[in-house]
Amino acid sequence: MMKPVFIAACLLAALALQAQAPSLLKQNGIRIGVMPAGRLNAITDVQGVKVGQVTVLQGDSVRTGVTSILPHGGNLFQQKVPAAVFVGNGFGKLAGTTQIAELGTIESPIVLTNTLSVAAGIQGIIEYTLQQPGNDKVQSVNAVVGETNDGFLNDIRGMHVSKAQVLQSMLQADTGVVAQGNVGAGTGTVCFGWKGGIGTASRQLPANLGGYTVGVLVQTNFGGVLEIAGVPVGQLLQKYALKDELNHTPDGSCMIVVATDAPLDARNLERLAKRAFMGLAKTGGIASNGSGDYVIAFSTANKVPHQPTAVVVPAQYLHNEATTPLFMAAIEATEEAIINSLFAAATMKGKAGRTIEALPKEKVISLIQQYKRGNGQ
Repeated sequence: MMKPVFIAACLLAALALQAQAPSLLKQNGIRIGVMPAGRLNAITDVQGVKVGQVTVLQGDSVRTGVTSILPHGGNLFQQKVPAAVFVGNGFGKLAGTTQIAELGTIESPIVLTNTLSVAAGIQGIIEYTLQQPGNDKVQSVNAVVGETNDGFLNDIRGMHVSKAQVLQSMLQADTGVVAQGNVGAGTGTVCFGWKGGIGTASRQLPANLGGYTVGVLVQTNFGGVLEIAGVPVGQLLQKYALKDELNHTPDGSCMIVVATDAPLDARNLERLAKRAFMGLAKTGGIASNGSGDYVIAFSTANKVPHQPTAVVVPAQYLHNEATTPLFMAAIEATEEAIINSLFAAATMKGKAGRTIEALPKEKVISLIQQYKRGNGQ
């Protein structure tokens, strides 16, 4: 198991990367969408949402980790939140989906990790839940665990993510800045042939539209033809899925977690999740045959008690007519979160001596500027 000091050092390095991504986009005139971002441009702009990450780097072939998202800092089992899941392409192992679909709530943290560590994620969530004060009689926990396959850079068969590390990620979760790039569940991922990772972004609705926030966190590990702010970067750099036999397979996965403080019920959260998938499409993702692409959406506005004091539970939900701005926010925040994961990631060498290069940011910025000038923008 990794020493805590080493894990902390990895997180500090990732924090430094995180600080570069949004500012680099802004400083170079790259704007995703038209809506303003929240204060941190992160999923944690939704009040109460916490994120914790543990990065696992060992030797020359272990490149993996875990990222946990907590809808609130209280007892999630006793105070569940409305939630929904949208399956863009079902080649994946997302645990806990059927109960979310049946009851429309989430009762655990959301854990992201690698494909063969889903079991460790479930064990960590169960232990976390059973430890919570007031849960001494709990005998069933619907653990929500998503994954992408980081086996190109990581010794995935070694199953190096432990239950203890999953638990650690939840216990250290915080509401502040979210590290991006080569961190947590994004440590060993690959996106559009370049180094992928964890990315996050948010959008803030104006007061006359409710003032609500939509925040997104992604774990990017998929292929396609990269587009940034409408510019065909993958095509211009001649690096895209199916170009030739030397390119990496477009198969992979993308996990997308959408949080909002808007009072949405499970039905409209599913509609919100569908729009987030449109944000993935705007980056050039193609949801290939072997790609597991999932969106989990939840609202923090209403808590659903595990043991209600009355048969009828009072709740207020947003009318359908008021959801359109939230849909737009989810699309933009997802698109930017994916691009941020690429801008924050660094070149990584891993299993079998394989190296995945970081997105060539300076070249990309130059291409975007030239493309926009050439098209009169």
